[in-house]
Amino acid sequence: MDSPSEMLPPPPVLPSNFLPQKAAPLIKRLPMARRGFGSRGQNIPLLTNHFNVSISKTDGYFYHYSVSMKYEDDSPVDAKGIGRKIMDKLYQTYKAELDGKHLAYDGEKSLFTVGPLPQNKNVGSGSPDGVDRKRSKRQPRTKTYKVAINYAAKIPMQSIANALRGQDSEHFQEAVRVLDIVLRQHAAQQGCLLVRQAFFHNEPRNFVDLGGGVVGCRGFHSSFRATQGGLSLNMDVSTTMIVKPGPVVDFLLMNQKVDNPGQIDWNKAKRTLKNLRIKATNSNMEHKISGLSDRICREQMFSLKQRREGGEAQDLEITVYDYFVHNRNIQLRFSGDFPCINVGKPKRPTYIPIELCSLVSLQRYTKALSNLQRASLVEKSRQKPHERMTALNQALRKSNYGEDPLLGSTGISINNEFTQIQGRVLPAPKLKVGGGEDLFPRNGRWNFNNKRLVEPIELERWAIVNFSARCNMQKIGDDLVRCGKMKGIFIKPPFAMFEENGQLRRNSAPMRVEEMIRIVKERLPGPPQLLLCILPERKNCDIYGPWKRRNLSDLGIVTQCIAPTQRINDQYLTNLGGINSFLTIERNSSIPLVSKVPTLIIGMDVSHGSPGRSDVPSIAAVVSSRQWPSISRYRAAVRTQSPKMEMIDSLFKKVSDTEDQGIFRELLEDFYISSQHRKPDHIIIFRDGVSESQFNQVLNVELEQIIKACKMRDESWSPKFTMVVAQKNHHTKFFQANSPDNVPPGTVIDNGICHPRNNDFYMCAHAGMIGTTRPTHYQVLYDEIGFSPDDLQELVHSLSYVYQRSTTAISVVAPVCYAHLAAAQMSQFMKFDELSDRSSSHSGGGGVTVPELPRLHDRVSSSMFFC
Repeated sequence: MDSPSEMLPPPPVLPSNFLPQKAAPLIKRLPMARRGFGSRGQNIPLLTNHFNVSISKTDGYFYHYSVSMKYEDDSPVDAKGIGRKIMDKLYQTYKAELDGKHLAYDGEKSLFTVGPLPQNKNVGSGSPDGVDRKRSKRQPRTKTYKVAINYAAKIPMQSIANALRGQDSEHFQEAVRVLDIVLRQHAAQQGCLLVRQAFFHNEPRNFVDLGGGVVGCRGFHSSFRATQGGLSLNMDVSTTMIVKPGPVVDFLLMNQKVDNPGQIDWNKAKRTLKNLRIKATNSNMEHKISGLSDRICREQMFSLKQRREGGEAQDLEITVYDYFVHNRNIQLRFSGDFPCINVGKPKRPTYIPIELCSLVSLQRYTKALSNLQRASLVEKSRQKPHERMTALNQALRKSNYGEDPLLGSTGISINNEFTQIQGRVLPAPKLKVGGGEDLFPRNGRWNFNNKRLVEPIELERWAIVNFSARCNMQKIGDDLVRCGKMKGIFIKPPFAMFEENGQLRRNSAPMRVEEMIRIVKERLPGPPQLLLCILPERKNCDIYGPWKRRNLSDLGIVTQCIAPTQRINDQYLTNLGGINSFLTIERNSSIPLVSKVPTLIIGMDVSHGSPGRSDVPSIAAVVSSRQWPSISRYRAAVRTQSPKMEMIDSLFKKVSDTEDQGIFRELLEDFYISSQHRKPDHIIIFRDGVSESQFNQVLNVELEQIIKACKMRDESWSPKFTMVVAQKNHHTKFFQANSPDNVPPGTVIDNGICHPRNNDFYMCAHAGMIGTTRPTHYQVLYDEIGFSPDDLQELVHSLSYVYQRSTTAISVVAPVCYAHLAAAQMSQFMKFDELSDRSSSHSGGGGVTVPELPRLHDRVSSSMFFC
């Protein structure tokens, strides 16, 4: 954030939000300040899920202390989740020595107080519950912990008030972090599962079964935000995945989709169960699973100490089964033939028969969901606006933050009413379709009934391939020809139809694809314009990736993949090439600052591997507009980079004084060739998927790479840039004050709950047909071009209507959506755990070798293959 002095206009040779560094000639860019507010559109009263926070104490300090916990032998305490129990015990024991001050503990290594702790050294010892859980129940013994609390820093409370006035406040984020930690501690004391800033109660009414032993658990996100209206508490409904509590065997049967324990894959079960917590019904004690026994319960031996009559102890080798049945008199119905649960350490295993073990509740499920589970989660998590408001009201009252003594000592009180704000509804842009006819979207939707596409193609050479799906290929071909004729597309009947030999279905997906390609090449006289591919399954089809790779990379053939179907509808015509519709303002060249000056529009996104797959490279995709003054046509460039790396590192790659092999060079060349050999004087960049903590990197790493790529092409060329971050992963929602319906499409908000200084706004461009509309939060980090608030908001709104895959406005600008699609589709080109020998590799960050994606064939590289 800028200080007041830094907000003064700099020398005219620099952009308005460039700040010179004193120690170096380098220029550091900071997020720009708001230039004003929009005024266009129809006013609409709204409510938002922000609750006003008042602060009566602003002259004190939060004191930050580092916490060190050790066992009696000075080894560090590494058991997760025990820190809070230790701190609770320490507080009970040493409350007087701590002057009765309330502690805010983050569960790890940081502790915060309002005002300082006494300046005496406190080292506490004791057990969180007086009993060492890992020892035998018959010999309870306390375990000693040593806790050291050392001063680290102090944070002025005044920093919150300064930030709310739009002033620079370097301590603001730390001060708000303290308040968020207080909320987390408050939830932990209520027995909640904590997931970042979301809290989940152990209440079965909040559980929804997703199948496979996975349960969706509904809870609440809660965090403090700085807004134009002051500090607010942002609360929202949140859902996380947990393991279904209950008998371990029942969970495994559901997870592996088998009917009886004899069908369980125990190697897979061992990986699934590791580190989960169980309660043993024989002892009523909780344990963490470390593994499974190597042998079945009837055969797994262990040493049991027994005393003779003379008092001497001897080791008796006995099976786990015999011990529980004969020594403990516990009847086991089926455990004898299956492995035991191991809750001990590698060198000191402790075995419990599996039927005596039940998974405890509120344990996160962190593996990737299947498509069916994901669809079920989306369906069961939907809430209409009034349902969400009711749930949030109940959550706020149940949380009872007003009774938290630590929150009270900070001088904070929270209003229970939704914040009232004013929004504006922008009119939908007009569209142009075939024959110069106007199309007027209503409620964010339109259709092509009795309309022709604005730029239809002619499809003369095409074929259908069917990978063993049950459908009528002839009827599909006839439907496509018929639908095309209605939309002004000339489509000849398919040249050929290829049916896969059913005996090949057991082969690997790459082998099936290669055989189909061989047959197509033999039968067709040359490359077709289109191959319509009917996939064998609707979900998770292994054919898709190899088929797309061979066609788009090796053969240069556009291919449309469809799920098994009996008939074709209009939707399948959108990927045959051409353009479905234009914006009227695009065709009339009347878009402010875009239509009159050569303008390149960019969308950037990075896609990461599924949770738990840290070995899968991330995919960076950048799409760019082409054929200016059009803003409806795009092409994509995609690269791999190091796993989980969010910043795109391949925008500029200098390989010599005259050669750049980065993404941006590729896009600049395409714009130049497709736009009457003109270089863009304006470049508008929409960046998806970054958090506020990464804004400076976007401005000073990614934008710097783009500028270098431009300078490499022409040293004298200095285009103007505008950079906007589009965020979907936030928790702000809007509700109509006088209606149970979602906010209307085109709703924009740039006041009330926006940032007190930064240039941001919320846009609900789409019609929320189900659930509660999630707005996109646009953060304008940089603007040399000089957009007025109204012009930029209308451009963003218009770019939500140029998405060629649907006849509805979409929730985020089309370039960002296209970048996401391109990354997702290219990630299917290869299985990263079974890399082809043909794929080369490059060195990513930290010297890690990252496999490269195959390049698109020249014939399709400029197409919208990702649609």
